Amino acid sequence: MYNYSAASGVGNTEFGDRIFRYEVVGLRQNGNSSQVGYPIRRSGSVFINVPYSRMNQIMQQIARLGGKIIKIEPLSAAPSGDSPATPVAISSEQPAPPAAVESTKKAKADIPVNIYRPNNPYLGKCISNEELVREGGEGTVRHLVFDISGGDLRYLEGQSIGIIPAGTDDKGKPHKLRLYSIASTRHGDFVDDKTVSLCVRRLEYNHPETGERVFGVCSTYLTGLNPGDEVKITGPVGKEMLLPDDPEATIIMMATGTGIAPFRAYLWRMFKENNPEYKFRGLAWLFFGVAYTPNILYKEELETLQQQYPDNFRLTCAISREQKNAQGGKMYIQHRIQENADELWQLVQKPNTHVYICGLKGMEGGIDEGMSAAAAKFGASWSEFQRQMKKEERWHVETY
Repeated sequence: MYNYSAASGVGNTEFGDRIFRYEVVGLRQNGNSSQVGYPIRRSGSVFINVPYSRMNQIMQQIARLGGKIIKIEPLSAAPSGDSPATPVAISSEQPAPPAAVESTKKAKADIPVNIYRPNNPYLGKCISNEELVREGGEGTVRHLVFDISGGDLRYLEGQSIGIIPAGTDDKGKPHKLRLYSIASTRHGDFVDDKTVSLCVRRLEYNHPETGERVFGVCSTYLTGLNPGDEVKITGPVGKEMLLPDDPEATIIMMATGTGIAPFRAYLWRMFKENNPEYKFRGLAWLFFGVAYTPNILYKEELETLQQQYPDNFRLTCAISREQKNAQGGKMYIQHRIQENADELWQLVQKPNTHVYICGLKGMEGGIDEGMSAAAAKFGASWSEFQRQMKKEERWHVETY
């Protein structure tokens, strides 16, 4: 691809007095549990009524006590001046211990950035260049693998690299680099730490004035590479799209076209590699928007993962030229979101749920539309909740 909870700031909104009931299991007794205002059990469910303004605070503290929220349902608004039916008196959040802070600082320091710069790029070599669009599909999309074994380039899932096309522009100057999302895990497609992969669509369009067919400089260069060809690589760059370290996290991914690139990297790390330090046990849910079925990139691999890990991976496609939404129009990602509104709203309440969006910039409005419809069903404000997710670094966007 080319490239918060509702805890604060909502008390005075029309949603601030809404009450939600949490059904929680697995709460355990610990040093802080004597300060909570609800019973701690070793098994069975606990029901907690929570005001909208404290939803995320309560969820975080439930998580610290080992609890798991299995259901959230809206109740009627609390009468003016009244408290929730079940008081939730939980002690204020304790600061992270020094060891945890140091660990976080170390993790951030370990993120590789700009190992190679435009004035001194890494000279890699194309290993393979394979077409991803099947017969009957639209356009050209290639999966490219580059050999990086001769240098110091390293990267993480969710980062991008720069490519400097060969040749010069119409002014005789070297072409400027273009950024592309990495489509492989940090260990590469061959799990040997020697390669990096890209998913590249050849840009082509008709010139608005002349009608002449125009092809993108860098995308045409990349899609035309042959095995053995050298390529100038810079980077890596990017911290916005990195995966959380939590192997129990819920990862919701929304992609159009080559926006699948970073999500392929996530899924391969979660399910196809044997990583002693990272054993994913959470839920990964991919919403993928394309025009035609043959344009579902990496289709067979995604379907295989779905079959092998039915409890941990879901694939939901929106095929705009082939499927109809409930109103009879084209099927886009926002319509799939609306179809799954209840469950998605439940999932984003969890403090370890992260949402990632990657693809064409226009998709953001549709996704907000779908999530607004989901939140509205529960009497909540999506814009308020989204702001909180951004503050908590749980809402990640890379569009172009």
